Amino acid sequence: MQAALRLLSKNSFDSISLREVTRAAGVSPTAFYRHFDDMEELGLELVDESFGSLHAMLRAARADPTLYANAIPRSLEIVARHVAEHSDHVRFIARERNGGIRRLRQAIRRELRLFADELAIDLAGFPNLRDWSTEDRRMMAGLIAETVVHTSTELLDARGEAADELVREATQQLRLIALGASLWNKRDSRSSQ
Repeated sequence: MQAALRLLSKNSFDSISLREVTRAAGVSPTAFYRHFDDMEELGLELVDESFGSLHAMLRAARADPTLYANAIPRSLEIVARHVAEHSDHVRFIARERNGGIRRLRQAIRRELRLFADELAIDLAGFPNLRDWSTEDRRMMAGLIAETVVHTSTELLDARGEAADELVREATQQLRLIALGASLWNKRDSRSSQ
C-alpha cells in the first residue's frame, strides 16, 4: 500500500499498473494476489486507510475541550497538521474524488458523507445550533466539509506564507458560513420562495 501511495503522489490510480505497484514494493505480482483480488480492491483499501487517519484526527479533536471555545481556528490548525502528516493520503483522496474509477469515487463520497454526518452531530454541541433540525445541521456540515476538503487540497502544495494565506481565507469562509447560520431560519426561507 505504501508503494502504491508513492506512485500515486504523481499519478492517478487508473494510470498505475499492478506490475508498477509490485515492482515499487519489491514483490512479485503473485504476492500481490495474496493480499488483494485486484487493483480496485487495493484502491478501496487505500480509501479506508486514508479516511482512517482522518477519523482518528476527528476523535482527537472531539476530545479537546478547548475546541468549542475557538472552533474555527483550532479546527483549521488540526486540518493543516493532518495535511502535513498525511499528505500522500490527502493527495490520493483529492485526485481520486473525481477520478476515473467509479467504485473509488463512490467509496470516497460515502466517507465524505460520513465525515459530514459526524460533523453534524458535533454541531449540536454549539448552543445556537442545538434547536436546529438534523437536516439543517447536515446542510451546514456539508458546507463546512466542502470548505475543509478544498482547503486540504490547496494546502498540499502550499508552503510558508501561501499556506498561512490559505488558512486565513478558509477561516473567513467558515466564519461566513457561521454568520449565515446565525441568521438561518428554515421557516423564513420557505416563506420567501
